[in-house]
Amino acid sequence: MLGRLHAAVSLLTAATVLTGCGSTLEDVKITMATGPEGGVYYTLGKSLADVWSGRLGIARPQVVATQGSKDNVIRLVNGQAQVGFSQADAVDGVEGASQLRALARMHDDYLQVIVRSDLPVTKLSQLSGLRVSIGGKESGVEIIARRLLRSTNVTPNEVNLGLDGSVQAMRDGKLDAFFWSGGLPTRAITELTKEIGVRMLDLKDDLGSFRQQYPVYGSATLPASTYNLQSGPVITLVVRNFLLVTDKMPDDVAEALVRQLFEGQPDLVKAHSAARTIEQRSAIETSPVPLHPGAMRYYREAKV
Repeated sequence: MLGRLHAAVSLLTAATVLTGCGSTLEDVKITMATGPEGGVYYTLGKSLADVWSGRLGIARPQVVATQGSKDNVIRLVNGQAQVGFSQADAVDGVEGASQLRALARMHDDYLQVIVRSDLPVTKLSQLSGLRVSIGGKESGVEIIARRLLRSTNVTPNEVNLGLDGSVQAMRDGKLDAFFWSGGLPTRAITELTKEIGVRMLDLKDDLGSFRQQYPVYGSATLPASTYNLQSGPVITLVVRNFLLVTDKMPDDVAEALVRQLFEGQPDLVKAHSAARTIEQRSAIETSPVPLHPGAMRYYREAKV
């Protein structure tokens, strides 16, 4: 409770100083919930923290590695974080999710089903009975993996490992396959492909009825060149992801954060190429999460 009160007081103070002539945002304190250290959320979060601290004069936001989207949503509604990354599907069923507000739609996440290449597995249905990680608990990966496996009646021996744990378990020969949902490329997977033989499953035969059931997901081609895979390009699921806050964030603070997200975008691109796809027109497409009024004020001023 004291942590939430402190965060609220800090942000209210920021709203006050924003309106003052020649003032700064130096009193703002932000904790940012990202994802596993090998993932794109964490990489972009660190860069965004540098952008906000450098351009707004605030204390550098604390960038916290987490299990991923659902974990981040829970931290936001519980007041443990003021900013967080999340897939669009991760807000479903979370108590208190009505508090959430979006600053922007970010890049899209691609579902990546990684399998050891020494196994004769080329289809999702062939994962039944194998040792498969479906993502860390309270992660966006777990949500999409469980939905897809249930929809296709595939029954692997499931374990809950985050990205780094999944990669290490596959290196050690303790895992046959794992699910990951993230931007392209994901550094930890790039490193894995250089160390052991892996393939990525093509999901084109599994997506028709699944996408009718869950229209929040799209489909796209993941180029083979992303990870220099010999198996060629694959069709997979994509899901939008957002930069989220709650309705407790003052409008002026939200507006300032969004403005510097776009003005500092060249620095984000240097950190990860996924930031190239962040753009103002698509940034307002945050359904089912409403835009924060402060973010809306920025987009209106930018004539989006």
